[in-house]
Amino acid sequence: MIGSYIKTSSRNLMRNKLFSSINIVGLAISMSVGLLLIAFMLDLYSYDRFHQNGERIYRITSIQTSNQEERQSGQSNPDRARSGAKFATTSLKIGKLIRQKVTGVDRYAGADVTILHNDFSQDAQVGSSVVPIKGFWAEPSVFRIFTFPMLEGNPETALKDPYSIVLTETAAKKLFGNESALGKAIKFDTLSYQVTGVMKDVPFFSHIHFEALVSLSTAEQLNRNNFEKWASMPSNSVYLLLPETANMASIQSQLDAVAREENRADENTKTQLELMPLYSVVVGESLRQAEGGPGVGGPHMPPTVLWILGGLALIVILSACFNYTNLSMARAMRRFKEVGLRKAIGADKRQVWQQFLVEAVMISLAALVLSYFIFLLLRPQLINLAPELQRTVKLELSPAMVIAFVVFSITVGVIAGIMPALFFSKVSAINALRNVSTRSLVGGVSPSFLSINVFKHATLRQALVVIQYTLTLIFITTTAIGYVQYKNILKFDLGFNTQNILNINMQGNKPDAFLKDLGEMPEVTALSRSLIITSVGNAWGGYMKYTDSRDSALVLTNNVDENYLALHEYKLIAGGNFKTRPTTAEAVSEVIVNQQVLKRFNIADNDPQKAIGQEITFSNFSGTRRMTIVGVMKDFHYGKVDNLVGPVAFMSWTPGDRAIINAKIQSTDLLATMARIESAWKKIDRVHPFQAKFYDQEIQDAYSEFSAIIKIIGFLSFLAISIASMGLFGMVAYTTETRLKEISIRKVMGASSVNLIFLLSRGFLLLLSISALIALPISYLFFKNAVLTHFPYHTPVQIAELFVGLLVVLLIAFIMIGSQTVKAAKANPVDVLKSQ
Repeated sequence: MIGSYIKTSSRNLMRNKLFSSINIVGLAISMSVGLLLIAFMLDLYSYDRFHQNGERIYRITSIQTSNQEERQSGQSNPDRARSGAKFATTSLKIGKLIRQKVTGVDRYAGADVTILHNDFSQDAQVGSSVVPIKGFWAEPSVFRIFTFPMLEGNPETALKDPYSIVLTETAAKKLFGNESALGKAIKFDTLSYQVTGVMKDVPFFSHIHFEALVSLSTAEQLNRNNFEKWASMPSNSVYLLLPETANMASIQSQLDAVAREENRADENTKTQLELMPLYSVVVGESLRQAEGGPGVGGPHMPPTVLWILGGLALIVILSACFNYTNLSMARAMRRFKEVGLRKAIGADKRQVWQQFLVEAVMISLAALVLSYFIFLLLRPQLINLAPELQRTVKLELSPAMVIAFVVFSITVGVIAGIMPALFFSKVSAINALRNVSTRSLVGGVSPSFLSINVFKHATLRQALVVIQYTLTLIFITTTAIGYVQYKNILKFDLGFNTQNILNINMQGNKPDAFLKDLGEMPEVTALSRSLIITSVGNAWGGYMKYTDSRDSALVLTNNVDENYLALHEYKLIAGGNFKTRPTTAEAVSEVIVNQQVLKRFNIADNDPQKAIGQEITFSNFSGTRRMTIVGVMKDFHYGKVDNLVGPVAFMSWTPGDRAIINAKIQSTDLLATMARIESAWKKIDRVHPFQAKFYDQEIQDAYSEFSAIIKIIGFLSFLAISIASMGLFGMVAYTTETRLKEISIRKVMGASSVNLIFLLSRGFLLLLSISALIALPISYLFFKNAVLTHFPYHTPVQIAELFVGLLVVLLIAFIMIGSQTVKAAKANPVDVLKSQ
């Protein structure tokens, strides 16, 4: 029976080459998007699956609020609704407290705890060669919790002693070539470390990546960053391996109790702790990294983004399915006799709909072959949309992916063919074998089966055309509006100047010698130093108080030198620049604030002139100190434009701070100037590659995700309109073919070509008009009430942005309709009527 279905379906497809080609190409184009999404999701859900006990591993995350925020929200303990800033990092102290105070996390019960600290980034010296190495400070338990196979050394003792280091296989080869690295010495700065183990390289699909693990006991001896403090969260992670029978509620309540006890000693902030499953790190809730630290979060994709991408892909696939349904229903009268004969010789409803489902699945499988080649062409384009994607997915073919592709293809075939199959299975043999030339599309079928109440007197085909073009118009309009908003974001006035400013990362080098070389270049007109680059998503900060009030609030900060304000053209409205040049963080006593700081703490009744000389108290992970306001800046955008302008303070840059060199460039030969700057860099550092970007490029990169989304939606818009146009072309071709006799008679009676074109196209143009009336308001309201609400400084949606998509669709529709109607209108009536 199945062989008969396949043979009959193959003959029918070959007999109707135009409609088969339209369906196969349309499905292939749309299915290629589905294949990309399937590959993308399979890659994301492959993260950390190589760990043998991955389903029992959890990461400790932190929810941090200021005491003032907690009092205002009425949340005095962690047992109430949790809110505040959520961080992927946490205090290292919690790892030790869990071992001491949390029951159920016992190594001998199949559980364990491990601590990672991510600020090991140093230059390894072996003989005369120097190689930069990045990794974590870690405990021996890291090998008991995670599955990182050791090639040489004992995983139980490799990270036990101070100044022990475990290298990955690639790092060991970079340092020692083909020689065994075990037992060898590596010098970092003035200290010597012993290689106590060599492990396999970390798999690509791991949210933790490193070249080396250094014993945490080493960092404790060096007393790095005072990481024993409860409030110190930068770059720290704690992971738990829980037993299979763990009581999650009990462990969470014990974490809450530990947090309550530790929070009593912190007058500025309150920290709550939560458990995040390992498999939710990459595809799960979006979390921050504390204090601008790099953390160990790795790649991340919010589930909402996957739902949105999945929804967009589904829309494109449904559009192709609508094509199949439309064309199949349009050709219904030609197949009534076939169905009637089948039923007359004994076929039942089930056999009829199986026949048409097999036909649809065959088309879908044929489309799968073509869509795979399209997938191969699109894969590198998708990966190169944003740098993050290159580090996140591979989209390489695997057995699981092949199975998913085939299942997906069969599913699409069933979805596309279910309506025609049910339609034909309902046709009665008597009605089908009558003279069908005068029968309507729904003849012989129960009206309750095909009636649709979206529009009065609308048929199923008309409704599908309206839905298809409504979705297409929404795609195109969304792309147009999003692109305009993206360009406006890049041109947005941040409150300071970014043009021709080159930001150079010193990568731990002292900046003095490099600044001297830059200052001697005539193309470099000004120089300054800063801790971070603002307005691109970086953040640093601490808690500020005014006078002796208990009211504290988070204030974002940057450490800058005395040249920074002038180089970037910040607007000082009161006071002046820094008067001192402190050499240590503890000696910093001056602060320049923006207007929002005055407003937040009501300093001097918000009067900038009177605020000069006022004292504030500032606290962060490095300590608490009193500072004097020496200047007030006009408000500017510290963060991205999707954030409201908030309290910001500038403090003096000190030699102990990380350095970003800001160089103002005026050059007629930029390539030559960049070559000279890079040459100066190589004088001070031959190990690390030169890292520099112009500020405007930094801003553009900061919104690369938004740019990638616009490109993806734009690409889907192109696919949607292509598929819709192919479907429209098929419908017009069929309608014109079935009305050739009518057209010829009208032409003999004196109708002009213009009248005939209007006659044949008015029905389609009416459907497009209905689609526009639905799509344009939806697009406008979607952006106004859903998208642009996340961008408080957006520009209003313009009429031109709404109608550009409609004009594109109408132009393509006119070409599709006109190409067939003109051909029919110009046909010789004698030839047509003679052959009818």
